[in-house]
Amino acid sequence: MRRPETFSLLKASCLALLAGLLVGCQSSGNVRSPNISETVPAETALALPPPGGPSIVSVVEHKRGNGTEQMISLYTSSSVPGQNFLKVQFLGASGANPGTGNASYKMISENGIIREAFVAVPGVQMTRSTTYLQNSYGPFGYASGESGSGDTCIYGWQQIRSSRSAHTQARNFGMIQVRLRLCDARATERQLLGIMYGYTIVGMLDGEIWNPFGSPQGIDPTLGRPGNPIYPDQGGYRNMPMAFGYEPARPEIQSRVVRVRSVQPKAEEAPAQLPLPTGPRVPLPDASSDLPQPGMSAVPSNEQTQPRSATASGLTVPSPDCIGDSAMTAVCRR
Repeated sequence: MRRPETFSLLKASCLALLAGLLVGCQSSGNVRSPNISETVPAETALALPPPGGPSIVSVVEHKRGNGTEQMISLYTSSSVPGQNFLKVQFLGASGANPGTGNASYKMISENGIIREAFVAVPGVQMTRSTTYLQNSYGPFGYASGESGSGDTCIYGWQQIRSSRSAHTQARNFGMIQVRLRLCDARATERQLLGIMYGYTIVGMLDGEIWNPFGSPQGIDPTLGRPGNPIYPDQGGYRNMPMAFGYEPARPEIQSRVVRVRSVQPKAEEAPAQLPLPTGPRVPLPDASSDLPQPGMSAVPSNEQTQPRSATASGLTVPSPDCIGDSAMTAVCRR
């Protein structure tokens, strides 16, 4: 015999299961994707390649709790596996996208950035450049290499963040991470490196304390100061020796060219000379009795082709016994 407490517990469990089934039947059943990455128009890209550089193919945006990340795919003309891209990550806007998780602040390390380069450019031996370089946003680094088929590749990185002195003022805590992967079949390393000098960041973080660029710089102190001439061939007070962008390689269209050989008319050949007779010639009844002389053509001239009046009594027909015998020929003619 069951106890009353056990019966009450079983009854409560059944009621809870029935309530759960009823709630499940009343749900909408809509399908949603847990992935928050989405493709956005190219006009909404947070960073742009320089004018004349590789064009934007697509932009995939991933929103996080403390910022936004975009993978900007660029035009690729290379046999190296992978896609050219310009990756930009804005960090610092705390609570911008709640419920999506926060991205951690990772400083650039030597081993980590080399691993990124080998993953982005598989099969190519990448060498890190030790030269100090700086663009409009500050210092940056890159690694370069050449594939077995002769394609040139670079992998550039940059962290845009204000100086540490600006952090003491409880402001400028924002940070932008930039990665660039470029491989091209015909461009040189210097042409690909020009993209790191010419790209433009068009996005920004809301709030003054998240400014990643620091305080704005003042004007050049040499402007208006005596003893500091500025010449027109200097391009103002800054030199720009690095060309922005490059012309991407286009596939060649091989067209078959049909060459027509000019056939020149052949020169008129002279009529073949007939062999000279070796013995006495028997003239035709209507022909002249004069035989051709040695060294003369057997073809009669225009004057010789004129008809002549001749009688049968004026023709002399030699005997067959005289033909071919030069000695008897003179006797036969007498």
